[in-house]
Amino acid sequence: MDLRIEKTLAAIRNAFLQLRARKPLEKITVKELSALANINKATFYLHYHDIYDLSESLEREVVNECFKGVDDSSMILNDVGQLLKCMEQNILMNEQLIKILFEGSRSTSFTEIFEKELYSRIFRSHPDYVPTEEGRMMMTFLIHGAYYTYFQNTEKGIQPVLALIEKLSGGLVKFD
Repeated sequence: MDLRIEKTLAAIRNAFLQLRARKPLEKITVKELSALANINKATFYLHYHDIYDLSESLEREVVNECFKGVDDSSMILNDVGQLLKCMEQNILMNEQLIKILFEGSRSTSFTEIFEKELYSRIFRSHPDYVPTEEGRMMMTFLIHGAYYTYFQNTEKGIQPVLALIEKLSGGLVKFD
């Protein structure tokens, strides 16, 4: 990618994150973001359809970063504890971005994107895998419950929540 484009995208991203840390997504305008990023509005629209497109793009990036290094989908199906150990550092490194991007009206987006990516990785390497209804419900419970628990106890950080998921999943989850 051209260096100028990389710098422009970084400026857009940084400006968006600064604004998003201070205000709800619905209150951010392209005009305001463009001024902060020191670009014109037309440049913004060369890369994104609107503020929501930018937000969704960054949200998917953060979730994908959480999965970085998780290439073995059998780990997802058989050892949630090991999966969490692989993901823990990535989640910790992205904790601040998760807090910023998924606040307010976007709070349910993390779990939706995360769950979709999780199943996408499973189906990519196990196309004939059919999860049981109970397995799907358990996965949904763990993902959504953990996320809600984290945001209710955000001052404690993510590590206690990850430890709780590992503890719960060890005795409860059987996906095969």
